[in-house]
Amino acid sequence: MRAKNRFFSYPVGKSSSSAHEKVSSCFFCAWLITKHLIAMKDSSSSDTSNYLGRVRHRKHPSEVSPDADKANRSNLLVNDRNKYKSMLIRTYSSVWMIGVFSFIIYMGHLYIWALIVVIQIFMARELFSLLRRSNEERQLPGFRLLNWHFFFTAMLFTYGRFLTRQLVNTVTSDKLLCQLVSGLIKYQMFICYFLYIAGFVWFILTLKKKMYKYQFSQFAWTHMILLMVFIQSAFTVANIFEGIFWFLLPASLIIINDIAAYFVGFFFGRTPLIKLSPKKTWEGFIGASVATLLSAFVLANIMGHFQWLTCPRKDLSIGWLHCDPGPLFRPEYFSLPALMHQWSPWKEVAILPVQWHALAFGLFASIIAPFGGFFASGFKRAFKLKDFGDSIPGHGGITDRMDCQMVMAVFAYIYHQSFVMPPSFSLEMFLDQILRNLTIEEQQLLYEQLGNFFQARRSLQA
Repeated sequence: MRAKNRFFSYPVGKSSSSAHEKVSSCFFCAWLITKHLIAMKDSSSSDTSNYLGRVRHRKHPSEVSPDADKANRSNLLVNDRNKYKSMLIRTYSSVWMIGVFSFIIYMGHLYIWALIVVIQIFMARELFSLLRRSNEERQLPGFRLLNWHFFFTAMLFTYGRFLTRQLVNTVTSDKLLCQLVSGLIKYQMFICYFLYIAGFVWFILTLKKKMYKYQFSQFAWTHMILLMVFIQSAFTVANIFEGIFWFLLPASLIIINDIAAYFVGFFFGRTPLIKLSPKKTWEGFIGASVATLLSAFVLANIMGHFQWLTCPRKDLSIGWLHCDPGPLFRPEYFSLPALMHQWSPWKEVAILPVQWHALAFGLFASIIAPFGGFFASGFKRAFKLKDFGDSIPGHGGITDRMDCQMVMAVFAYIYHQSFVMPPSFSLEMFLDQILRNLTIEEQQLLYEQLGNFFQARRSLQA
């Protein structure tokens, strides 16, 4: 008969000493197993209690930990130990840029257009480089050239659409050149489409095995750049030829808003504005809004007295401009209240009607346009970038400076077309259509027919 147990077994009838040794060893094993089970139980209960403790003390989404709040506040400019050094670098670069910008404004419309083209090229260069991978580029010779092919095709299309009238008015004195330009204008859309299709076929022919994902991502990225850079900056060029005023005032308000927000936040900023831009503060946002509105009202009055800024450019020449400023730039006089006559030397004040439109620009520049900067900040965070480039000391790249300008340029063009341009047809619009759509022979025939019509009308009146 054999006695059995879960932990030990031995045959009855063996010597007592041998049985005793076996029993002792088995009890020792049982003691170790029991101790191990107890330890496992204690550890599991401890883990459970810790888990329950974590559940009980878990923060709600609206709660912000003191460490996170402290980290956010440490990013503010008022707490930056190197803020004065960065301010000097930023101020030096800003003064240099404003000086160059003012000189180009003085030179005129064509030079401003050239500046916009240079800015577009630098922006495209910075954005093209964001997703570039050196290993893949070495396996795709000429692929970067394809991006620039799409870039200059888009440039030809956008500027060809906006500057047709100015180009025709420039070459009307030369018959052969006028015919050539008229033909290019007539088939401009077909030429641009053919160039785009050529780039599309080029892209398909360069597709390489194991590189498809990279190539298609670059193709999509290139079109996104063209959408963001050209569609918005083309409106800037349209504003320039409608009158430098409609380009300079919105651009100046963005610059003023950016500078005011920086300095107010530099000295007084305490409350973070948005997580995408840790250094933006509510104090800087509100202070910059007030400064921008005041500047819009004053600058509109100053700029409105210069025909060089208010006259539209009808051709691509660089000569001085003279024109009727129009009702928006003719001062209207308003009498001051009698209570103000005691301490004010003026009995009335002159206000240009365009100053009221400038307030709309000021509101947009201070409230909506900064979201262009927030969008750029979120984009940089998505790709873990500090700046788009380093071409401007203290500011980053060209794209870092133009994010809000692009948003503002589109608004300025749409506002001008909606609320400033006269709704009725004008003589200049009819002449523009005649020069654009009729050949030289047809224009000559129209001239002769109009001459015969007016001659017959005079004879009837006589």
